[in-house]
Amino acid sequence: MFYSEYSFGGMHMFWWILWMILLFWIFATPYDIPGQRRTMDSPLDILQKRFAAGKITKAEYQDAKNIIGSDLVR
Repeated sequence: MFYSEYSFGGMHMFWWILWMILLFWIFATPYDIPGQRRTMDSPLDILQKRFAAGKITKAEYQDAKNIIGSDLVR
């Protein structure tokens, strides 16, 4: 059998497939990978999101903001 350094069969094909799978995994997986460190929202950020979504009233927002602000000062 003739061997050429430009052959893509045999083990060469295995390495090409392995590299393609690796590249696909790197670029096609979502950014929200389990185990990845993510920044957590602060309580004030969560409160602002709930107020913006209309889940709480302005009075509830103000009360909660005052409670959170007093906890941050301590």
